[in-house]
Formats: sequence, C-alpha cells, structure tokens
Amino acid sequence: MRTLLTTLNAKYIHTNLAIRLLYELNEHVPGLEWKEFTIKEDKEEVAKTCATFNVVAFSCYIWNISQTLEVCSKIKQVNPDTKILLGGPEVSYDYSDVIGREDVDFIIVGEGEIPFTEFLKTFPNVELVPGLVHKQNGEIKVNPQPPLFDLKKFENSMPYRFDKPEDLKNKVLYIETSRGCPYKCEFCLASLDNKVRYLPDNTIKATLLHMMQHGKVIKFLDRTFNIKRDFTIDIFKFILQHRQPENIFQFEITADILHPDIIKFIHEEVPQGLFRFEIGIQTVNQKANLEVSRKQNFEKTKRIIQELDYKIEMHLDLIVGLPLDYWNDIKHSFEEVFKLFAPEMQLGFLKFLKGTTMRDKEQHGFVYDPHPPYQIIESNYLSKEELFKITQLEHALEIYWNSGKAQQVLKYVSNQYGSFDFLMGLGAYFGTRRAYHKYSLDDVFEILKDFSLQHYSEDTVLQQLIGIDYYLHFKVKPKPLILQEISREEKNEVIEQLKLNHHKFRFVILPINFDYEKFCANTQIHPGNYYLCIQYTGTLKATVATCCNTKAILEKHK
Repeated sequence: MRTLLTTLNAKYIHTNLAIRLLYELNEHVPGLEWKEFTIKEDKEEVAKTCATFNVVAFSCYIWNISQTLEVCSKIKQVNPDTKILLGGPEVSYDYSDVIGREDVDFIIVGEGEIPFTEFLKTFPNVELVPGLVHKQNGEIKVNPQPPLFDLKKFENSMPYRFDKPEDLKNKVLYIETSRGCPYKCEFCLASLDNKVRYLPDNTIKATLLHMMQHGKVIKFLDRTFNIKRDFTIDIFKFILQHRQPENIFQFEITADILHPDIIKFIHEEVPQGLFRFEIGIQTVNQKANLEVSRKQNFEKTKRIIQELDYKIEMHLDLIVGLPLDYWNDIKHSFEEVFKLFAPEMQLGFLKFLKGTTMRDKEQHGFVYDPHPPYQIIESNYLSKEELFKITQLEHALEIYWNSGKAQQVLKYVSNQYGSFDFLMGLGAYFGTRRAYHKYSLDDVFEILKDFSLQHYSEDTVLQQLIGIDYYLHFKVKPKPLILQEISREEKNEVIEQLKLNHHKFRFVILPINFDYEKFCANTQIHPGNYYLCIQYTGTLKATVATCCNTKAILEKHK
C-alpha cells in the first residue's frame, strides 16, 4: 500500500510539523511517503500527484480546508479508488458535513499519533481504529477516542531529519515543547486541552539544535511558552549557547505571568533582537475578557512590554468582535495598545472556530460566516457597518505601520490626535484611490500626503514627518515629496560645516521646524529651526546622519 502524508501550506516558506512527526513514527511502514504543497499551487497538478497513492492523508486547518477539499474532489475524479483520510484541528469538531462528502473516506479526530499508526497497521480493515470517523454501509461511524498520546514516545525524535538541510534555511521551522494550555479562552481551540504535557527534554534540545544549525526562523508552537520558569530559562540558555548568527526565535508569551527571574535573565543575557514575543492582548476591556473566561492584567502586561521592548521584538494581538466589546471599547483598546509602539500589531477579527464554546453564545446575537475562516459579521455590540470600517483601519495599519513605512508619522498622530480615528479615515481614503493589495511605494506616501493635507492642513509637523518617513524609506535619493531640499549652496555649506562624507554618501538636507532626534527619542515635539541630514548608500535604506540646529550652522559660517 502506498500512503501519502501531506498538507497544503499557506506559503512555500512554511513547514508542517504534524506530518513530519507522523511520518517519523511510522517511517518503517512500507510505501509511506510525505510531501508538502501550498494553497496556491495548481489543484489539478496536486491531485494528479496524490492520485497515484492508495491513501492520501491531509493535515487540515482553517487556512487550507477549502483548498484541501477541492483537491480531494479532483483526486477522486482522477482515481476513484484513492482513499482520502483527513486529520487536524479543522476536521476534529463538527465534522458531519465533511465526512458526508463522497470524496472523503475517513477522518481522524484529535491527536493523530495513535489513530494514524493503527490505521496503517490495519488498513483496509479500519473499523476498530480509535478516534476514526468512517462510513459503513452508508452509515457514519464514530469510534471511541484513544488515550492521550504519551509524549515520552518522542524520545530521540528528530522530525526535520527527513528534510534536505539546504532546504531548511529559507523556511519557517516550527517546534513544540509542550501540548495543551492552562487557560480557557472560549474563542481558542487550545482551551479544550487544559492538561499541559511536555516532550522529553533531550528531544527538544536535539531538535532545536538541528533547527539552529540548518534553519533561520524558528517558531515555538507552545500556547504559553513561559508557564514554567526553570524550563523557560533553560531553553533560553540552550539557545544562547548554540544559536547561529542568523537565527531568530519566536515565542507565544503570556506577559502578565512572566516570572521576574525570566525578566532578569533577558535583561542580563539575551542579545537585542534575537527573540520575538507574540503577546495576545485581545482587549483591554475586562468585562469582555471575563465573558470569554479570559484572565489578563493589562497594566502588568503593558509594564512588562515597556520594560523589555528594547531587547525583545514585540508582536501584539487584538481581537475585534468579542462579547461586550462595543465600538468605544475597541477604540480604547486599540489606542492603548498602539501607544506601546510594537513593531507589529495584529488586528484580528473574532472567528467562531469549530469546537469552541463561542459558537454556543447565542445571547450575544452573533452572526458569522458559515465558511472558513468563520469570521464575525455582526453582533449585539457591533453592526456590519462598524465592522467594515474597522477592516479599513486594519488595512491602513498593515500598509503604514506593520510595513514600517510611516512609523514616525503614526507615533506623532497617536500622541496628537489618536491612532484609531486617523487610521480609520486613512484606510477609507486609501480604498478610494487604490486597491488594498495592489499599490506602489509612491502610492503609499502620495495617498498619505493627500489625506493629511485634506484633514490636517494646518499641522506642519505632520506634513514634515510624512516627508521624512518618505525620504527614509528609499535606498537611493527619491523625487521630492512635501519637503523640499535647501539650495545647493546651502547644502554644500552644511556638508562642509558638519564634515559629512560626501564621497561615500549622497545627502538630502531638509529644513524642519522641530528637533527630529529628540522626537525619535521620546515622541515629543521640541520646536526650533533645524537641518535634517539624510544619507543614502544606494544599497541600504536611508538613515539620518544628523539633525542640527540651523542657527549653529549659520554662526559657524559667519
């Protein structure tokens, strides 16, 4: 029997840990193979490859289920005798519609290690495989669940040993050190498994070492990596001992329970920029948190983020659409979190995942899309129109903040006007000029300039910051935008007075009405007349050479 373990990844750079683990546990089985595709690949070609196998086992998630089912249909058209087995979180709950399809033969519910091994041993007589949903004489049969898989059986596991080492360098590699989550957030599938179990320590470290030696970006799948102080510090130490210069590590962290010893270790030992913390804040509204069984101390979370952000790259998440979260609550949460100025801020929309208790909260008037990703449409707290406006804000957030294109502008806006209304207005205006996913770099700044001139025409500092962000986003000197350079004679004089290296760099020197360097340090405006000197190498993004007081330069000239 030829069996294929496979999945459709969201992007080529992603890797699927589940199929590697299942393959490793069963690599001795004759005819077992594994292969990854992406959701953007030609479905006909994917189906032709899969249809050469007797059984094709797909790993299914919210982001690939639609494409996976499309491939299943095409596989059956090519070879009706190929059996389709689905597993993964997207088919482990509310699976009746999926198993009812003619092109789906089997579903494994929950963890796959025990059922998949038994399936391979007994196929085609799989009637007694634990955790298996199957059809028998036109009737759907659901077998009892097996016990939780003993993670000690992953002793000496090395799931990435089947990859060519050179292929790992440009991929995002995933590792799990534990399964389960101690929290019970009702919108999250992890809340359904409250027993936290750890993999063997030697296995974790051996796998991590292999990933560090051959990969670059390493993401930990643990829902709350920092539950155990000693474990967290031990893994951090191991990373510091064996990491390669290009390695980057991402962890999901619950900030308000971050132990003081872990904080101390980060301050004293962790190099700047090595670690990336993904922190799910979701909402600042405590009523909404309690309604979904979520515990969070935002003030403590905020304090820890501010304490560590000079060392750790922060990725902060918010969710729009939680029960009891009205428009003004969302605005407050957004502005409070935005003021932390994390390099990346994710504004997600509540999704009603299969298996979560959010689907049962009828008292809140939730209406959501019945198709993946099951996103909220409206509720007692937010209308369709309000949700649409927030999607426009989310587009602007991605284009102007998360991309790094207008970060100084938005820091100023956050203090001066409030980030929520500004980004919402900018997002709506952007949509009248360009498609949100098809625009040029010039478009981004031209639209920002025009929007600000329409609504904030008297704010010269805002206009100047747009110009500065624009000039700093290029590798070579761009055409002028908003800010015009000083005259050639003045420019030559400034370069000479400041002893700038005009042989190595090209310069743009802009007259501005505030101290830019002080603004970058504390986001406060210190008025005055200044020259901002921006330098270009032609290969790297522009940088600020200096910001000097105009009066001092003129006095030197005299």
